[in-house]
Amino acid sequence: MNDEDLHLLPRTRAADLLDWAVAEGHDPVPEPAVRTVLTLLELGGARLHDGLPELTSPVLEHLLYEQLHLYVQPDGDPAAYPAAVRLLIAWQRAARRLNAKRAEKLRAEADWQGEVLLSLLRRADLVTWPRLYALLLRADEVPVDDLDLVREWLAAFRELPAEERHAAFDRAPGLDGDGNWDQPGRPLLVGVSTDGARRLLEQGLMRRSYRNLAELNARGLPMPDELSGAFEEFEEAVAQAAIDLCGEWTVPGLPRLLLEEFPELAPEEY
Repeated sequence: MNDEDLHLLPRTRAADLLDWAVAEGHDPVPEPAVRTVLTLLELGGARLHDGLPELTSPVLEHLLYEQLHLYVQPDGDPAAYPAAVRLLIAWQRAARRLNAKRAEKLRAEADWQGEVLLSLLRRADLVTWPRLYALLLRADEVPVDDLDLVREWLAAFRELPAEERHAAFDRAPGLDGDGNWDQPGRPLLVGVSTDGARRLLEQGLMRRSYRNLAELNARGLPMPDELSGAFEEFEEAVAQAAIDLCGEWTVPGLPRLLLEEFPELAPEEY
């Protein structure tokens, strides 16, 4: 599988944007938040100019109101995400991609929609399985950079009675507990949200790959083997890339563990 040909994962210019911010004296923004924002903007269909996404009101609303809460469970201040958006607005303004009036309008939208994002991240009814287990792992101070320890924690959690697991979900720090985890349909709802979020990522990854491969076609170069006949390998590569991205934004490797080794802890189908 040659990702240099398939171009599945965005190569964001997060480092360039952050270097520019330092040179211009802007407040620092964590690099993971900047990279996540740029990645989701591109996968969400934002147009690129000089390798950075162009912001418009619909694009901004899609990111802050519809996308981010599906994927991110930051180990830090979630306000970093709207701060990353404001940094991108400042760059576009400095590059004369936005006039003063338009930049101010986008800043105002980033501020109030950023507040909405913070409330969405706290809603227990909108959580996905990777986000939920990321909260529980951190609450129990599990070293999340050690996948073996994450696996051990999941195995121990699986042995708990259902009522204890439900109680842990309701106490998850960072979520406004609603006390409804013992309802029969609740796991299915979380599973549907998790599956839907991952499939949206897959669609964005496919669009990005096709867009980049069009250049190969225009130059008369051959398509990668994965696209020259049957598409099963390509579809599998896209699915795996989406799983890895979900882990990058929660706990690396966690979504794959939940899907492959602990599906009973994170059911997506009945």
